[in-house]
Amino acid sequence: MFAMGTFNYRMGDNPLSIHVVNKMGYEEFIKSFGNVVEHCSLCAAAVWRERPFRDAENLASCFGDFIDRLPISGKEGILRLHPDLAGRLAQAGQLTSESTREQASAGLNTMTEEERQRMTNLNKRYTQKFGFPFVICARENKKDAILRGLGERLENAPQTEAITGANEVKKICRLRLLDLVKPDSQLNSPL
Repeated sequence: MFAMGTFNYRMGDNPLSIHVVNKMGYEEFIKSFGNVVEHCSLCAAAVWRERPFRDAENLASCFGDFIDRLPISGKEGILRLHPDLAGRLAQAGQLTSESTREQASAGLNTMTEEERQRMTNLNKRYTQKFGFPFVICARENKKDAILRGLGERLENAPQTEAITGANEVKKICRLRLLDLVKPDSQLNSPL
């Protein structure tokens, strides 16, 4: 259900105008936006058909609407594609470039050994309870808030947590899209 692959967009490198986005063929769109939802090019494949987009926010809304329409099992599938925060992949330097930047922006790359151990234990409990990793928009949080949120969200019911996690994915997706597409470019404005 979820396609994984290599994508060639880079956040912040010459943001695209919405006009360029709207002219993209299917494959180019997937290559550009296939990882705005972590390792899930299926989302980009579905959203491509929604062209033309009015602006970057409309594009982000289309991705969010797609995620909202997924059944709980689909939301859980998207969550399973995300790495543990400050987990094994981060420590091995094997995160996507996007996740590396996002986790660093929250200070997760400068955790003390005690904080890392606490995060590891909470991540393990969370994944055991819900069957998917804890997802939070790291760019909107710092490590203390993330640790607190992880502990608090362990109290949620599974369906509630799948929805909460999917909403965090939408925040991550929106910020990644705004890095790629000029936020002030609109369909009816000149290039």
